[in-house]
Amino acid sequence: MKFAYKFSNLLGAVYRQGNLNFSTDGNAVISPVGNRISVFNLKNNTSETLPVSTTKNITCVGVSPDGSLAIVVDEDGAALLVSLVTRAVLHHFHFHKPVSSVRFSPDGRKFVVTKENVALMYHAPGKRREFNAFVLDKSYYGPYDETTCIDWTDDSKCFVVGSKDMSTWVFGAERWANLIYYSLGGHKDVVVGCFFEKDSLDLYTVSQDGTLCVWESDTDLDGLVLKKKGADGGVRNEDDEEERVEGEEGEVIRGKADMPEDDKKIKNVRFKQASKHFFNKDGDFNNLTAAAFHKQTHILVTGFASGVFHLHELPEFNLVHSLSISQQRIASVAVNASGDWIAFGCSRMGQLLVWEWQSESYVFKQQGHFNNMAALAYSPDGQYIVTGGDDSKVKAWNTSSGLCFVTFTEHTSSVTSVAFTASGFVIVSASLDGTVRAFDLHRYRNFRTFTSPRPAQFSSLAVDVSGELVSAGAQDSFEIFLWSMQTGRLLEVLGGHEGPVSGLCFSPVQSILASSSWDRTVRLWDMMDSWQVKETLALTSDGLAVTYRPDGQELAVATLNGEIMFWNPNTATQTGSISGRHDLEVGRKDTDKVTAKQLAKGKSFTSVCYSADGESVLAGGQSKFVCIYNVREQMLMKKFEISCNLSFDAMEEFLDRRKMTEFGSLALVDEGPGDGDGVNISLPGVRRGDMSSRHFKPEIRVSSLRFSPTGRSWAATTTEGLLVYSLDGSMVFDPYDLDLDVTPASIRKQLRLQEWTSAIVLAFRLNESALKQEALETVPHEQIPLVCRSLPDIYVEKLLGFLATCLEKSSHLQFYMTWAQNLLMLHGQKLKNRSGSILATLQSLQKSIQRHFDNLSKLCDFNMYSIRYAAALSKQRGMKRPAAQEDEEDEGPSEEMSQASLDDDDMRL
Repeated sequence: MKFAYKFSNLLGAVYRQGNLNFSTDGNAVISPVGNRISVFNLKNNTSETLPVSTTKNITCVGVSPDGSLAIVVDEDGAALLVSLVTRAVLHHFHFHKPVSSVRFSPDGRKFVVTKENVALMYHAPGKRREFNAFVLDKSYYGPYDETTCIDWTDDSKCFVVGSKDMSTWVFGAERWANLIYYSLGGHKDVVVGCFFEKDSLDLYTVSQDGTLCVWESDTDLDGLVLKKKGADGGVRNEDDEEERVEGEEGEVIRGKADMPEDDKKIKNVRFKQASKHFFNKDGDFNNLTAAAFHKQTHILVTGFASGVFHLHELPEFNLVHSLSISQQRIASVAVNASGDWIAFGCSRMGQLLVWEWQSESYVFKQQGHFNNMAALAYSPDGQYIVTGGDDSKVKAWNTSSGLCFVTFTEHTSSVTSVAFTASGFVIVSASLDGTVRAFDLHRYRNFRTFTSPRPAQFSSLAVDVSGELVSAGAQDSFEIFLWSMQTGRLLEVLGGHEGPVSGLCFSPVQSILASSSWDRTVRLWDMMDSWQVKETLALTSDGLAVTYRPDGQELAVATLNGEIMFWNPNTATQTGSISGRHDLEVGRKDTDKVTAKQLAKGKSFTSVCYSADGESVLAGGQSKFVCIYNVREQMLMKKFEISCNLSFDAMEEFLDRRKMTEFGSLALVDEGPGDGDGVNISLPGVRRGDMSSRHFKPEIRVSSLRFSPTGRSWAATTTEGLLVYSLDGSMVFDPYDLDLDVTPASIRKQLRLQEWTSAIVLAFRLNESALKQEALETVPHEQIPLVCRSLPDIYVEKLLGFLATCLEKSSHLQFYMTWAQNLLMLHGQKLKNRSGSILATLQSLQKSIQRHFDNLSKLCDFNMYSIRYAAALSKQRGMKRPAAQEDEEDEGPSEEMSQASLDDDDMRL
């Protein structure tokens, strides 16, 4: 159970590339983040990352009309059929070519996939189990270049496809006699979006150069006529031999469509261009990059490369409003079902915005680190995580909602280290800009800035237990600087290291600072004795990271030769070491000239931390693996693969020989236009279409690791983002003291006999969550103190831990709070004596209670102000009425309004 951690959420990134989708009810945004899918609930203000991943970055997502299924396709064309209800992968499929877009038909029976210059129509997966979920129905040929976008008519009879060859093609989903295909021109650039009007064949097409064409059809949807079948059961067609070709995958439709003799009287569907409009009227060339159309409200939303978006009402092309929401290219636009909310994704900045256009306000605004994350830290109660990145930003994240709630932008260079003070309300960060800054989480401001006498680049940071001393290590001057948090003054400069200071850590129980350096030493500085060196620990290689065990009785140091060394800080003796170089399993980059096995000899752990109980240590470095070791046995317990995304470099041990040519690896060839894969490096001064842009694959690595103080989760900052792994107890059977008489039946028998203590003990011996919850919730409220008093000591800690997990999700707040209060009151002294071992449990309980307190306090404040407002309003109305009617009429409305407010509050609760 201790190592049954599983991936639970992805923070630090909200959007990378691909198309955005709204859920069916319009209250959630489905966003592709790298090779994973995140769902942002706008109503509850929470985020969730689905436990599915593709082998490369996701390029397009299609969601079924009922919102139960999603088709996820990556860069290579590998597709997953995912259930949005059970969060499980139902089917794997490979299109063998990159796919540009996926769209379900409105009736949910078909879906169309566009790849290269072909549109493929498949039968949509049904409710029953099938051997092959993707059955090809028809293949549609027409465009000469890659297809870009799809839209369906409301009755699923036809669909339209836009292409890079500046043409738009209308295809019939069925074998219509008067419409098989129709090609539309009129544009001078790539078609970005094509949309059908509501319940009509009328079309709108939008191109990249900012041109909108309005097309009118001479036929209604009801005017489409099915082709008659011949005697052989096939479709009669004399003049066109290529039009229908039977194959294993389905029909292929291509070429000219001549009319059969019986259908000569049926009039062909014709389109004409009704009007043409231009977005770039001021002459400033601005590429149109994304478009979406809401059929019910006739609103067209267009996003541009400059970060501006326009709202137009069609077909009159009336500008509703225009706004700049970003400095970078808008990559994707989506509109929810009601048409009120518009989602925008900016891939280069990693932004996801939801805009309510009628009130002109943000519903949701999130941005991840658009460069690598370098550091993270947990708050003392485990409720918040703070991260620092190479983009010079410091961000604070809520672990419950998974969202960023504050961003500090005061640093001007990469943030190298972050830390919380013991109070949990102050964040301290160190940066390469030569400053250490302290931020207040009450007022969200930078209230202290610490600097050195001479400019120095700070690479490490530590804050003591009292929160009074702040220390930072420099990588260029080899010194450690000490400041006072209260006064902001520099107290001392500690010299002695002969290399860059790589890590700092204060002892949790003493005023001792441990510092590791590239000079192959760890120095222990006594803060109480004139900041003198207490001990110097000699290492076998350069020190890269240092950390104290939570009880302060052991020190772990990661060194350059791939070892983790353990020291007793009191006696300055080494207690053990772990050689983890072979556990890292380093991958080979595309540019590496030597094998991964040889590369592993130069790799090491760059981040190390203890678990909350101090029994295990977590280590990671320049690899896709994070290792967890048992300290006492000095052996590997488990290895976590943080990513399987092959879009990153150094993921595989061997290079793909299929990409090797006589001229070198094809992986090193820069392909595609400016907005392709990888990270765009643009030259300064280039305004229009950066022709010098180059792309590279980011290397997978773990820059920082931290265990939550609650002991139930740990987090890692990686190339992919901030990954959070939590304990998963749902599928693990881990009984405590199993016996033949410990069964669910015996537990329920004790409950029927009202033997509450015995039932709870049996439930915890079996250790099934559902049974433990049933046993607790069956106990009458007035019996809780008696049960807590008679509970054996060994089960008190287990019950406290279970209460902490129940409080996170249960609505029985007072009931579980009563349990916790009685346990702490009756067993407080015994718990205090072994506070070190149960610290993680108590912090987990505190986190759950604090979260409920924050939520309820806001609601109670809102209710209180509402009642005050209603009472004041009733008094104001009463003063205006005649004195004779004041006594009769004043009380009624006041009571009614207060009661209405209370009813409303009850509903909200």
